Amino acid sequence: MEHEAASSMNETPALKPGRPVGETLQAIAAHLLIQAHEILQDKSLDDKVVVHDIRRAMKQWRAFLKMLSPFLANQHQTLRDDARTLARKLTMARDAQSAIDGFHDTIAGTYHLPSELTPQNLVAIYRRLEALRFEKEARIWDEETRQQFSDYVTAASYYVSHWHLHPLTFSDLAERLAETYRRARQALPKDWAQASPEDLHELRRRVVEHRYQMELIEPAWPRLGRIWVDEAQRLRTRLGRYQDLVVLTHLTMPHQPLAPWRAKLLPLIAHQQADYVKLASRVAARLFAEPPKAFRRRIEALWDAQAG
Repeated sequence: MEHEAASSMNETPALKPGRPVGETLQAIAAHLLIQAHEILQDKSLDDKVVVHDIRRAMKQWRAFLKMLSPFLANQHQTLRDDARTLARKLTMARDAQSAIDGFHDTIAGTYHLPSELTPQNLVAIYRRLEALRFEKEARIWDEETRQQFSDYVTAASYYVSHWHLHPLTFSDLAERLAETYRRARQALPKDWAQASPEDLHELRRRVVEHRYQMELIEPAWPRLGRIWVDEAQRLRTRLGRYQDLVVLTHLTMPHQPLAPWRAKLLPLIAHQQADYVKLASRVAARLFAEPPKAFRRRIEALWDAQAG
């Protein structure tokens, strides 16, 4: 019996029919912050890993806060604003890594095309990108920044402990999930081939929110939930790789580190971007096929069926 009790206490909180929705959401919030705290406290992790992991944790946390915003007291907006401000501190380092990822993608995806880039060019470009990444990471991640994140997590944990979510039902939650779904669906380009980088960046933001929010209800129906989250992640990845190429393109502008190779790089980048847009459009068509009202009815029906 003692072992069973300990196992229950250590169980990761998850939304499941039969469990109080509000209390479970509060437990999930506390768990997300514990995970962020553990990332920040683990001094064995390389700084690059910490930056990656804490960015991901904060994205998940912000998506969670946005979903619950109508049910929280006024402090939720401060929590969201402060989380966004902290996340922006890490953008420079992430952009430098994005450029490297985009460069690798471009070379791997266009090897069959004629190119004016020589092996010496490729080495020189990669060295400049690595130097840029090292410079950015050294500037933005230090003990002061780590402490700022830690202080935020401590304050957020205090607020979470005082939330009053007990009256929430799954119907309330389904309404919020459907709203996020609707926003993402509305952000879909009418003409993918003509979509601007800004349009696709906004869509990616909406897809990230949707993906993390759907992950919350995955335990309620593991098989379907996992398929849905995987599909949302697939779309997020395609759009993310497109965004990596946007960052890489910026670095070829005049007075930027890759300006000497602009004419040779841009045709390859454009080819790779077009491929990602095609792939993203196919995934998006599947993921957002039904109207928001039908989406909400479906997840509520699945929940009710499990509860019955």
